[in-house]
Amino acid sequence: MRAGLTTESPLCVFFFALPSSCARCKDRSITFTSWSVIKMFSASQSSKAQFLDKARQAREERRELKERERAAVQIQALVRRFLCRCHLQKEIRREVEDFFQTAESGASKRSALSVFRIARKLLFVFNHKEDKERFEKLCRCILNSMDVENEPKVWYVSLALSKDLTLLWIKQIKDILWFCCEFLKQLKPDILQESRLVNLHLTMLVTFTDTSTWKILRGKGETLRPAMNHICANIMGHLNQKGFYSVLQILLTNGLARSRPSLSKGSLTAIFSLALRPVVAAQFSDNLLRSFLIHVMSVPAIMTHLATLTPERLAVIESHDLFRKFIIFLSREAQCRDVCVCLEGSHTLCLLGNLVYLGSLNDKVLEDETAHFVGVLIHMLSYCQKYVSQKKSNLTHWHPVLGWFSQTVDYGLNESMPLLTKQLQHLWGVHMIRILFSDVLSKKLLENQEIAQLPTQPVSPQNSLPMKNLFKRAFQKSASVRNILKPVGGKRVDSAEVQKVCSICVLYQTTLTTLTQIRLQILTGLTYLDDLLPKLWAFICELGPQGGLKLFLECLNNDTEESKRLLAMLMLFCDCSRHLITILDDIEVYEEQISFKLEELVTISSFLNSFVFKMIWDGIVENARGETLELFHSVHGWLMVLYERDCRRRFAPEDHWLRKDLKPSVLFQELDKDKKRAQLLLQYIPHVIPHKNRVLLFRNMVTKEKEKLGLVETSSASPHVTHITIRRSRMLEDGYEQLRQLSQNAMKGVIRVKFVNDLGVDEAGIDQDGVFKEFLEEIIKKVFDPALNLFKTTSGDERLYPSPTSYIHENYLQLFEFVGKMLGKAVYEGIVVDVPFASFFLSQLLGHHHSVFYSSVDELPSLDSEFYKNLTSIKRYDGDISDLGLTLSYDEDVMGQLVCHELVPGGKTIPVTNENKISYIHLMAHFRMHTQIKSQTAALISGFRSIIKPEWIRMFSAPELQRLISGDNAEIDLEDLKKHTVYYGGFHGSHRVIIWLWDILANDFSPEERAMFLKFVTSCSRPPLLGFAYLKPPFSIRCVEVSDDQDTGDTLGSVLRGFFTIRKKEPGGRLPTSSTCFNLLKLPNYSKKSILREKLRYAISMNTGFELS
Repeated sequence: MRAGLTTESPLCVFFFALPSSCARCKDRSITFTSWSVIKMFSASQSSKAQFLDKARQAREERRELKERERAAVQIQALVRRFLCRCHLQKEIRREVEDFFQTAESGASKRSALSVFRIARKLLFVFNHKEDKERFEKLCRCILNSMDVENEPKVWYVSLALSKDLTLLWIKQIKDILWFCCEFLKQLKPDILQESRLVNLHLTMLVTFTDTSTWKILRGKGETLRPAMNHICANIMGHLNQKGFYSVLQILLTNGLARSRPSLSKGSLTAIFSLALRPVVAAQFSDNLLRSFLIHVMSVPAIMTHLATLTPERLAVIESHDLFRKFIIFLSREAQCRDVCVCLEGSHTLCLLGNLVYLGSLNDKVLEDETAHFVGVLIHMLSYCQKYVSQKKSNLTHWHPVLGWFSQTVDYGLNESMPLLTKQLQHLWGVHMIRILFSDVLSKKLLENQEIAQLPTQPVSPQNSLPMKNLFKRAFQKSASVRNILKPVGGKRVDSAEVQKVCSICVLYQTTLTTLTQIRLQILTGLTYLDDLLPKLWAFICELGPQGGLKLFLECLNNDTEESKRLLAMLMLFCDCSRHLITILDDIEVYEEQISFKLEELVTISSFLNSFVFKMIWDGIVENARGETLELFHSVHGWLMVLYERDCRRRFAPEDHWLRKDLKPSVLFQELDKDKKRAQLLLQYIPHVIPHKNRVLLFRNMVTKEKEKLGLVETSSASPHVTHITIRRSRMLEDGYEQLRQLSQNAMKGVIRVKFVNDLGVDEAGIDQDGVFKEFLEEIIKKVFDPALNLFKTTSGDERLYPSPTSYIHENYLQLFEFVGKMLGKAVYEGIVVDVPFASFFLSQLLGHHHSVFYSSVDELPSLDSEFYKNLTSIKRYDGDISDLGLTLSYDEDVMGQLVCHELVPGGKTIPVTNENKISYIHLMAHFRMHTQIKSQTAALISGFRSIIKPEWIRMFSAPELQRLISGDNAEIDLEDLKKHTVYYGGFHGSHRVIIWLWDILANDFSPEERAMFLKFVTSCSRPPLLGFAYLKPPFSIRCVEVSDDQDTGDTLGSVLRGFFTIRKKEPGGRLPTSSTCFNLLKLPNYSKKSILREKLRYAISMNTGFELS
């Protein structure tokens, strides 16, 4: 030690007071301290503060060193512990492996105690990934021990009888079984190797949750069974608390939620037995029933799989009366809501399907618990319906049964949807319908042999003969079966019977609005029984004190639950009946009269007509929302199907559809005031207004538009006039070129035509609408001539429709658009043209083919009645339709070449079978009337609608539209014609030639000849719809004395001679002529009535008119 440094000095005290580190760091600490002392000595002039700071830093460094030392010790301890543990685990696993190798060698049977001990060791070090195979060996070892005969010490379960080991054994078996459950959650039954492990773990669970297979309880051991059962119940309770049912649900879903199940019969039997044990043990307590319903009964189509793979399980369900218990449990609204909320929408539907399937197997329970069963299904469907959306959005998902669904959809269930649908089909299957609607179906419709007592309906003169025959056949066929079903009333709506039927109707109505993607299947099932709908109508007729209309109108104004249920019954009846009539062909409706007799359709349509009228006229529809609006559309849809069927082929009497209490004048006043109810009436049921009033309304709409567009001449302004020059030899070409480029408003405006003859000279004459009328008639006559091949005629009645081979024309679509404009212009100007269209084409012109209720098959007779008969004969073919060798294709001879049209992609290779023959019929009808002429029809409709607004003609049916185009098909009213005839050239109403003319027309000419006379003068054989007062130009007769090429019109001399019946020379050799553009008959001043008759008859038969005046 250096001089001056003693042990007592403060610096020495500081040095020796410094705590030393561990031996390894001691030298370093001394060195560091010495350096500090030297430094302090060398800085003797430093302050005390610096000294203290240095001391503090030194202390911090020493503390840090201590922390490092302690951390190093801890790390060493952890590493030693880890290594020790790894060593121990390795030793235990080696011991376990040795144990199982010895056991597998079969050298000696291992005792239960040794298995128990080795299991404790394995469970002590158990890791799911590393010990998977060892655990499997342990399970097999335990199961093997249970199979040994007459060696109690080997039976693993024997340890449960040891006082010292009982609790430890129970703890161990609980752990083992739960590990089995955790493995089951991860295994995939569709993989062969994993399916074997599924069986292993299930066998463990089955063996140790029930004492039935325990050999230790045989014989004298039977006395121990209660105690052992108690242990099993304890084990099962532990598994339930850990989530046993969730494990089973995952396993069942993995194995069954697919088109073909991957679970074997044994596995499915084991799983279902395991699921049922807690429920039975707890004597069907609510908690366990709830778990069973949520986790097991919600597995897609599990009941179907049980019936297929292990039907004895269904017998177990029946023996425990589980279906009744499920229904009663769910009949409590709170519990049903709880179950639905726990399940997603898709799984709620799966539960519903399984319950329906069980119901189809348990008739007795279904009959006893109908009310509860119906209530449960309504509640579950209503829950699903809350999430059914009308359209796609970012928040919706597609569901194959429910449609757009606003809950998350488990797409893993999609494979099982066909099986689920088959389960749901039992709900609208014949068997269940007979049970649920037993009260309705058990009623017998009254018989009546007295045909004479049946009420008759007045018929119109022109339809009297066919209508009489039709009604006569209908009454003869049906009167011996039942009375006409009319509302009679008398049944209390609050009776148990009515409430039950209403609930069932609510169920099926809710099913229709929820299961949107299989709606047609449901309707088809509900209409399968021919007598259900007539008897349901009879049931409806009996409701209330007076029955029918009054009761349901009262329900509309009452927002009570009872009213809603009654309206749901009406709604279901309408939806089903509409579907039935839509799918039935004319033979089934008019001749076979399936389900409804014709007179019943008359009664029903009268009820529907009144109901819809009241809903609109009383303002109910204006503010309708939700269920009320759905009811309106349902009733209105059924009404319109009947109305359109009647328009095609009459079954109702004349004026059946009119409302006598609706005055057209009142309606027109309300339309002028833009009253909502009047607009709705015109939109939904225009047929309640007389046809002539609708035509007047149409003409008023046209007139108002003309005024709005400035197309009507006024005192202050004249409309713009478009002038065109047409060569007679190229009338169609010139008209097409000059008119197709006109704007929409110009086409609606005034068009003046100047004709140029073959020599290129302008023809004499001033067009004051007359020449344009001739031009329009000639154009239409040319384009609709079948020889041009733009249009074809139907077989039989030779009505026009677009030709499928019209594509051979250049720019054929532009031609069709031009034709549509010309036809629209004729209707717009009120010019009747004699163009008879096929009924199906008129329906397309009206847009009916876009309706969901439109049936191509119904319209097919208007195209080809023979083809229709042949096609519908396929529907009635009793044998195997595949024997006919048909495919989903249509072979057609197109200009000498055989062309095959596929009705569906690949159709020529798809045979027609009994399963798809109905689809084939509809596809064929749709192809013939729509697909073949789709582009031509679209082009023509586009041109037509550019002139005539679609909403203007929606108030007409197809036959009425034909009358609007071609005039009335009624007989000519000569008095009306006489009243509105204008005379020229000296003729007047009292002139003898004129008197002879009217007398000849009235008494000598047949109706056909009168039609020929009208066509001779006006170019159309039919009178104007609103009478001759609306014929433009007016019907005129002029006296002529010379040939047409010498005719200079009316001169003073010719007028005086005609007026005083003075003849310049005998005109006996001349024929009457006409100027159709002016609706003018040019009649010589004949001296004898017989000559007039002879010449006029010859002229109209030889068609010598059509000269230009």
